[in-house]
Amino acid sequence: MNHTRPIHPLGWAAPRGYSNGMMGTGSLLAIAGQIAWDAQCNIVSDDLAAQFRQCLSNVLDVVRAAGGTPSDVVSLTIYVVDKHRYIAATKEIGAAWRELFGRHYPAMALVQVTALLEDRAQVEISGLALVDPSSAS
Repeated sequence: MNHTRPIHPLGWAAPRGYSNGMMGTGSLLAIAGQIAWDAQCNIVSDDLAAQFRQCLSNVLDVVRAAGGTPSDVVSLTIYVVDKHRYIAATKEIGAAWRELFGRHYPAMALVQVTALLEDRAQVEISGLALVDPSSAS
């Protein structure tokens, strides 16, 4: 069951790959910043797109643990150490997005930072989801 819907102000151009806002009902789940760690806390790759995919997968693991689905995610903040590398990997990043989130695009922001906590981390993703409280395990 989808508890969210995108919000787009009248007269604005349609956003590409994100929503301007998301409206929803449910319990708020704050998702801590996720880097490209696997279950054993090892960075999965030095490839930015592979790291992005793992970060998204980790975000969804947290959402699913709360009883939610990708469509319950209302907001993501993506932190990158090099926005030009991120832009250069857009095709691969888009493929990872579609694999994990389908055509659901929450409100998003991309922020370039000088470094992340783990030296090998190139991307970190945090977010918010609205999860039906009766779905939580």
